[in-house]
Amino acid sequence: MKKWFFLLSVLLITSVQIICQTIPVQFTINARAQRHAISPYIYGTNQNMAGSERFTVFRQGGNRMTGYNWENNFSNAGSDWYHSSDNYLTWVVGIPSSQERIPGIVVTRFAEQNSASGAKSLVTLQMAGYVARDGRQTVTEAQTAPSVRWREVKFRKQAPFSLNPDTTDAFVYMDEQVHFLINRFGLSTEGGIWGYSLDNEPALWPFTHPRIHPAIPTYREISDKGIILGHTIKQLDPGALVFGPVLYGISAYIDFQGAPDKSTEGSGYDWFISYYLHRMKQASDTCGIRLLDVLDLHWYPEARGDNRITDQNATTPADIQARLQAPRTLWDTGYYENSWIGQWRKEYLPLIPVIKKSIDTYYPGTKLAFTEYTYGGGDHISGGLAQADVLGIFGRYGIFAAMHWLTGPSDYISSGFRLYRNYDGAGGAFGDTSIFAATSDKVNSSVYASVTGPADSSLHIVVINKSAASSISGTFSITAETTYPACKIWGMNKNSTSLYYAGSYALTGNSFTITIPALTAYHIVLDPGFEVSSQFYNTGNSLRIYPVPATGEVYIEMPANVRFIRSARLISPDGRICFLTSDMFTAEQNRIVLQTEKINLPSGLYIVDFDTPDGRLKGKLLLQEK
Repeated sequence: MKKWFFLLSVLLITSVQIICQTIPVQFTINARAQRHAISPYIYGTNQNMAGSERFTVFRQGGNRMTGYNWENNFSNAGSDWYHSSDNYLTWVVGIPSSQERIPGIVVTRFAEQNSASGAKSLVTLQMAGYVARDGRQTVTEAQTAPSVRWREVKFRKQAPFSLNPDTTDAFVYMDEQVHFLINRFGLSTEGGIWGYSLDNEPALWPFTHPRIHPAIPTYREISDKGIILGHTIKQLDPGALVFGPVLYGISAYIDFQGAPDKSTEGSGYDWFISYYLHRMKQASDTCGIRLLDVLDLHWYPEARGDNRITDQNATTPADIQARLQAPRTLWDTGYYENSWIGQWRKEYLPLIPVIKKSIDTYYPGTKLAFTEYTYGGGDHISGGLAQADVLGIFGRYGIFAAMHWLTGPSDYISSGFRLYRNYDGAGGAFGDTSIFAATSDKVNSSVYASVTGPADSSLHIVVINKSAASSISGTFSITAETTYPACKIWGMNKNSTSLYYAGSYALTGNSFTITIPALTAYHIVLDPGFEVSSQFYNTGNSLRIYPVPATGEVYIEMPANVRFIRSARLISPDGRICFLTSDMFTAEQNRIVLQTEKINLPSGLYIVDFDTPDGRLKGKLLLQEK
């Protein structure tokens, strides 16, 4: 049935997108159930992004750190780049050539930058056996360690420490490096280095660093080294966190990449993770000090559509859906991603519950971190939505720390972080206490909730529409001690990597229904002090809206200086929001033509709300049956 719009009054607005074919989804929020603290350290990274994400922790890790010599700042690229020993790390950190040989400056500059932004520092210590002696570039196979191109790593100096290490001896000492950092920054509890990683991805050393460690590492080697280095750290800085064993992926989790002593050392254990945890606990019990604080793992999903989702070219519709579903591998019992892991390693899925079972069995109290991970899609909205989904999962399932690793563009990854850490551009953040949140459709949606402030005064909901084709009509039912009269909504979508304000909405009995467009995430904030604004903002622009009854169309003419519309919506008298999508209108120069027969809404008074870079344009319209 055709409808037409009569203009009642014209005001300022900005927004364009239209969606009315919807999937009904029930979202249930309970502020009294499943309450636990969300670790602030899940909002971490290995590389900076836009600068507005408000990261809480930075990790200095990766393959380069295995061969890093803190005494002279040379490092080795391994198989990533011709086994080159050079000044790459000083270049990355931004050290001028005149300062490149200052001991430890790669680490100290990193820590200083983090401290200035209020972020913690996770520093990598070297454990593979040798570090770069010089910067003379390629190390040949004949120069494999031990050779003149390397310095041997020793965990303990057994002699007085020096703040000016001897670069002419044959050794580089890890305890001397930790002492150097304590002297510079203080103990961890005094604002010093927050944590230390026990090197990086040791199961891959024969492949990533064959000039340093060509032999296949064993269960025994990596646990023995972890025990000694962990104890060394704790003797110097008891409050510093020890992260290990820094495993690259599931093949390392299972049998340490086929370690030769699996059948002997690993006998009786379901996978290497359990063995490692048990050995660290046994050693900790013996010496009376916890030697491993955080089980440190890396996770790069193998899930596939037409391509692996972490590949740069993974942008087909099948890739997008595979990326959006891939986070379920972390938590969802019975879900198996399209990958060799989902096909052949089902017994280790879902990942987080299986890992936590090992922790509870073999070393209770150990925290869990994913210090490298990515779901790809940094230049596509699906990457931002997957990032937002994963951050919600980390908060819900009690992950202690997580640091994203960039493998391509960061634009939408940054958006996913900002949805939680800076949704309003003024430091607005997701709450610090996780509460119960559930969706009736886990394929097409995800939802996470938290509270913060005195007496849970603010309630936050992050909701994600994972459908690429349909909007969601989401009905939210909230159980809480507080009655919320209204909410405010911020969003991210495919139109821009910038987050946008989507307006306010009235609640009735702590319940409300909104439309969530396809491939969109919202951060919904509820506060007892919120009100639905009856004021419209005047930017000095004018908007002309008038119906064409003969054709069932509505013309909306905009000022010539409006460059484009970021989003568009209709707001009903009871606060329901319908976003306009491209199938509902045609765009002409400075004019939008709405096709009213495609907008399935009841008669009533509506507010048209357009969001543009040049101002917010609004108008009141009356929709009547013809």
